[in-house]
Amino acid sequence: MTRRLSILAIAFTLGLLVQAQEKMTLEDCRQLAINNNKQLSVARLGQDIASSNRAAARTHYLPKVDAMAGYELMSKEISILNDKQKDALNNLGTTAMSSIGNNLNTIMTDMVEKGILTPQLAQSLGQYLGGMGNSLAAMGNELGSTIRQAFRTNNRNTIAGSVMFRQPIYMGGSITALNRIAELNEQLTSENYDMLVQNTLYEIDATYWLVVSLKQKQRLADSYLELVKQFNTDVHKMIDQGVSTRAEGLSVDVRVNEAEMTKMKVDDNLVLSKMLLCQLCGLPMDYPITLADEDKDPIPDYTSVVADADVASDRPELRMLQVGIDISEQTSKILTATYYRPQIALTGGYLLSNPNLYNGFEHKFSGVWNIGLLVRMPLWDWHEGRYKIRASKAATTIAQLERSDLLEKINLQVEQHRFRYREALRRMEMSKKHVSSAEENLRCATVGFREGVMSLTEVMTAQTAWQAAQSEKIDSQIEVQLSQVALRKALGQLR
Repeated sequence: MTRRLSILAIAFTLGLLVQAQEKMTLEDCRQLAINNNKQLSVARLGQDIASSNRAAARTHYLPKVDAMAGYELMSKEISILNDKQKDALNNLGTTAMSSIGNNLNTIMTDMVEKGILTPQLAQSLGQYLGGMGNSLAAMGNELGSTIRQAFRTNNRNTIAGSVMFRQPIYMGGSITALNRIAELNEQLTSENYDMLVQNTLYEIDATYWLVVSLKQKQRLADSYLELVKQFNTDVHKMIDQGVSTRAEGLSVDVRVNEAEMTKMKVDDNLVLSKMLLCQLCGLPMDYPITLADEDKDPIPDYTSVVADADVASDRPELRMLQVGIDISEQTSKILTATYYRPQIALTGGYLLSNPNLYNGFEHKFSGVWNIGLLVRMPLWDWHEGRYKIRASKAATTIAQLERSDLLEKINLQVEQHRFRYREALRRMEMSKKHVSSAEENLRCATVGFREGVMSLTEVMTAQTAWQAAQSEKIDSQIEVQLSQVALRKALGQLR
């Protein structure tokens, strides 16, 4: 999806570049600036990051499954029997037959003394039973050794594996708060993008109208230079005819030089302003850009009534501070859940090992299923939680105070820009009347000078007044546009 949007943006930019070879409107410059502004590209990537983090936060509601396997070599194996028990099992037959043999000797001795058995018969019987006892002792020792081997764990080489899952049941509300914070962070990146867009549009609008203003002043400088040059030609003709003095001719020459210097400054400023506009639009700085409004006379009046608005809901800065307040409140909920509420989780899985413990340390893989309930309840933390919650609530209060302070400043800013906008409209109307008066004054002065009833100084004063009136008219028209842009930005309506 992101790749497709990038391709569309590039195609759109190329389309605007083709159009820019003809004439670019203010909207064209805005779109180019939005598409090519690097800070806006960073902000868009920030939105993607916040969206991914929000999706990641939602997974906290779902069970987590882990698989683990391992091999371990130990220098000793676990022994269920101690060394004495092992020796006893190894000599089980010998010990048993020795005890039995002692008892039989005692019995036969007693029977010989009582005359039940003769010494010869007792000796023969003892030899027979002794041979049988040796065989039984060997059999007993072998049986004991077998039992000892059966108790051997032989676990020096151990292989184990497990699959475990954890399902949160109740986390004190912390998971819900974390998801809410992720949503608020996504909203915060959106508000930041909106703020950057408005700042970019304000900058591009100001530069656009600056170029238009300088282009109009360039035309004015050309007209004024042509006017004074024509006047200079007339004066020098009058000097040749002896009507005017050489000093008057020098005064007009100085005025021509001043007009040429003014035109050179305007030309240089126009070139630099177009370079700035190209840079803001993401174009090469030497791109031959031509604006749709730069050759229009008079400058188009794009003014419109700026409607009253709820600044608190339209200004991205205020919305960002409100999001910060909401995040701080959710942080307090997480701290409360961590330090004062129980946490319950369901656990389960399957454990596999070799040797296994389920059939006498058998050297085969075998496992067991398990399921359990884990409960955690904080009991005592030396008031750490209380201190952190208090600090978090204090941070929330600070954010609320900062928002309230910013709201007051923005309301003042709106009223200031609204006043400047009204003043700019009045100034524009006055400048139009001033231009009419200056044109008539220049016409009368020129005619009077030709008739010989007006002096050279009066004509040059009329020319200067005409240039100042035209320049003021251009400035007032541009000021109306800029003041309206500034007012819309203050109201959060610049889009």
